[in-house]
Amino acid sequence: MELNNSVTEFILLGLTQDALKEKFVFVVVLFLYLATLLANSFIVITIRYSRMLGGPLYFFLSHLSFVDACLATTIGPRLVVDALSKKKVISFNACMTQLFSAHFFGCLEILVLIVMSFDRYVAICKPLRYTTIMNQRACSTMMYLAWVGSCIHSLIQIILILQLPFCGPNVIDHYICELHPLLQLACTDTYTINLLIVFNSGAICMISFIILIISYIFILHSLRNKSAEGRKKALSTCTSHIIVVILFFVPCIFTYTRPPITFPVDKTVAVFFTIGTPLLNPLIYTLRNADVKNAMRKQWCKQI
Repeated sequence: MELNNSVTEFILLGLTQDALKEKFVFVVVLFLYLATLLANSFIVITIRYSRMLGGPLYFFLSHLSFVDACLATTIGPRLVVDALSKKKVISFNACMTQLFSAHFFGCLEILVLIVMSFDRYVAICKPLRYTTIMNQRACSTMMYLAWVGSCIHSLIQIILILQLPFCGPNVIDHYICELHPLLQLACTDTYTINLLIVFNSGAICMISFIILIISYIFILHSLRNKSAEGRKKALSTCTSHIIVVILFFVPCIFTYTRPPITFPVDKTVAVFFTIGTPLLNPLIYTLRNADVKNAMRKQWCKQI
């Protein structure tokens, strides 16, 4: 810990060093962040107060929207402020806090998506036992385990990073405190630490993605026995889930399942992963779900 204190702050290079482009970044990111907060807040409030959306699927969807809003808040405000700042400085403690928060909510989103896929599997493959299996206690327990698991994952990441000595270079070629740029600044060999980080983050991404793909294969396979109308409704819901899974996991796998080398495209991938996806998720679920659209229309028309 004492070695870490020799570097008390980091300098972020941001998305670009061009002044005109930074103004463009400010406008775009501010719009995306506010839109993300608004869209996800609408979903959370609608599900919370609508009697039409009381099932487990919407319970998990409200958690996913809350997590998306938190994930965007971990990154968005800082990026907006830094876009107008000449010198983008972040303290060591703030850097560690941002790193913990980003991995916490990122991992939590992964686990919520897994729980949602399990919910769809039970609803489609075991419809007669759905209410028994997906009762309120089971849903709450799964969400509790997701929060605990995310906390453990993030703590492991932070503990691994805090073991590294930062004694000289403090310029991070990124707009956030990310693992790979931080590993490159450490004044020691990071091979072992990197293997542990890849195992922790990369394994979670890969294993979770494989689990999700297998679950949807089972779901799609079971649709053969459904009626045409049942198939159409199930496919509509599953398609939304699959789109969200692909949009979230492809950037995640690209970022955390490789050696600590940086690529020019890393920043763009990170923007999409941390700000773009949290905005797309509520749009995908609301635009493809008639129940959510109807409930939202009734709820907000009544309020207005």
